[in-house]
Amino acid sequence: MIARLTWIAMAIGVAMAVSTASTAGTDAKYVGADKCKTCHKKELIGDQYSAWQKSAHAKAFDRLKGDEAKKVAAAKGIAGAPHEAKECLECHATAAAVDASRMAEKPLDVKDGVQCESCHGPGSEYRKKKTMSDHAAAVAAGMWEPGKKAAICTACHNEKSPTWDPAKGFDFEARKKAIAHPIPANVKGRYDAAAKEAKGK
Repeated sequence: MIARLTWIAMAIGVAMAVSTASTAGTDAKYVGADKCKTCHKKELIGDQYSAWQKSAHAKAFDRLKGDEAKKVAAAKGIAGAPHEAKECLECHATAAAVDASRMAEKPLDVKDGVQCESCHGPGSEYRKKKTMSDHAAAVAAGMWEPGKKAAICTACHNEKSPTWDPAKGFDFEARKKAIAHPIPANVKGRYDAAAKEAKGK
């Protein structure tokens, strides 16, 4: 249980920390998983949204309400409920510590836990289908590549987490595989063509 809390806390915190650092001085804003699911709920491209919903990341906020989280928070001297504590929310909810001016429309709901943009960066500049259909263009527009940058994960999954286990550390390659939600190879970079092919069947 503690290991799970650590993993979730770190994933969110990493995204938060990297997000702030990587997008400083840009106009990138957070749009939220509901916007991402417009395309990423489609089976054609792998239904990443459903994979996220089943993940520990999506349940990160809920874990803060459990008895184990309360014990950990109390041991660390955190006053009040962990699911309301800034120190916990920084890693358990995407953009919880980000200024409202960085939101495309409205603040993200902390209850949604660690959303897409904790790992892929604020999506306002790369979220359009035309941009996302070209991986290089999406990256150029600010999309992070968490599979290539362990620092995105270790922004939260690190020794600052109250549930960090130094004996286990953070196995980037193993964790990456555990949460994999790839776009199928025959679709990546050619979504429009793949969609037309699918309709023609």
